[in-house]
Amino acid sequence: MAESVTKSQIAAFRLNAHHLAGRLSEKSLLDAAGACGVQNSPPGSASLALHARVENVTSERMNEAVAGEKSLLQTWCVRGAPFYFPTADGSVFTSGVLPVTEKAQRHFILGVEQSLDRLGMSVAEVVGLIADRIGDILSGRQLAINELGAETATRIASVLPGKQRTIWEAEGPYAKGQPLGEAIVHFCLRILTLQGIVCFAPRTGNKAPFVLVEEWLGHSLPQIDPTAARAELLRRYLRCYGPSTRKDFAAWLGVFAGDVDPWWNPVENELTPVDVNGPAWILTESLDALRASSPATGVRLLPPRDPYTQLRDRESIADKKFHREIWKTLGDPGVLLVDGAVSGTWRPRKTGRKLTIAVRAFSSLPASRKKALQNEAEAVATLRGATTLDLEWSG
Repeated sequence: MAESVTKSQIAAFRLNAHHLAGRLSEKSLLDAAGACGVQNSPPGSASLALHARVENVTSERMNEAVAGEKSLLQTWCVRGAPFYFPTADGSVFTSGVLPVTEKAQRHFILGVEQSLDRLGMSVAEVVGLIADRIGDILSGRQLAINELGAETATRIASVLPGKQRTIWEAEGPYAKGQPLGEAIVHFCLRILTLQGIVCFAPRTGNKAPFVLVEEWLGHSLPQIDPTAARAELLRRYLRCYGPSTRKDFAAWLGVFAGDVDPWWNPVENELTPVDVNGPAWILTESLDALRASSPATGVRLLPPRDPYTQLRDRESIADKKFHREIWKTLGDPGVLLVDGAVSGTWRPRKTGRKLTIAVRAFSSLPASRKKALQNEAEAVATLRGATTLDLEWSG
């Protein structure tokens, strides 16, 4: 029989799991990042998301974690998006994300199917061609995707038979003047990141260069069995987004609902059904926390595509009339979180050393929460390298 829970219990459980009910100590940066990974698009979002969860997150602390101690790693992850996660959990967020079948991989790197069909090649064949060459290409180097894609595509072209090579070198449908093969390399590099072969080094200007994982870290990623990695990824998802469904997990991951058996089946005996206006599932180990999580308090400025707002049942955290404002096809705003409730949106604008934060509140805020928002905005300005702040209100 399904457990019966309330919306307020679910909201409190998720907010606590996302470490948004109260900030963790500054020593817990990796705990926050490892809950379910932290998306870093647009660039800088991950720092803001971790700042909302952990005390005293600074640009210096982030730089040390990424480029110094290298305890945080950035690579393409769920939905093919760039994510930060703890290096020690690398297998969970790489091989644990990698779809098992050709069909699922094609959907994961959506947009490449017709081009592969024109070439008569599979994802595995192209990935194999890239993997055979990328070590030589990237050895001792850091290359942005356009540089890496062009050089890799040129080397692959030289070994293709005549008809395939003609198609490979012809202009593709993705960008004017871009050869089809170069675009296919761009798509398939996502698979190589999930194989733990390449990752991102810190940005230089507007470029996020690729590096070889073994060169960057000085060792390969810790390896666990792929089945175990997929099971652990689903557990982390359910600890943060449960109760949930196969369909919602598939959308978060970036595959079709019919392709989630390799993640779901190994964990099925660890799940309990929950009635949330229909059947959903939670880890049995999380039931006590689901019933007893305390409500969130405080004000947070969550960045665009924050882990919390990446949940799929959006009506559970925001009135449907605000959905188009919060979740846009392009240019998502940040979200104002007040005492656990999505209470508005915000956008930053930086000019020199001045940061302007434009807030649109969905309803009036009490004076105490406006003061807390002022303090939060000042901390965000410091994180963004600003010395002055202008907080604008609307709504």
